[in-house]
Amino acid sequence: MTKAFPYEERYGLSSQIRRCAVSVPSNIAEGANRHSIKDFLRFLYIAKGSLSELETQLTIAVRLGYISDFANDLLSRTLMLINALIKSLKLRVTNNQ
Repeated sequence: MTKAFPYEERYGLSSQIRRCAVSVPSNIAEGANRHSIKDFLRFLYIAKGSLSELETQLTIAVRLGYISDFANDLLSRTLMLINALIKSLKLRVTNNQ
């Protein structure tokens, strides 16, 4: 999607969108490989932050006319999945105490 952005945005908004899009699954993967649920939860919250940042950047791209719309539904579903995983892990921590 960012390939269609103006050339001058190559190191600006386009680069930021790409970094955020990579950051979400990267943080989930890194957290999943940690040795504690507490660490995993911390990385899931970081992934949620990156997802929110991505949503903001895509909204800006729409307002600037670089894209006509974005996959808001995909962002919402991803957020729901992360929230469900957080809830599940929190229950697991609570039940183990």
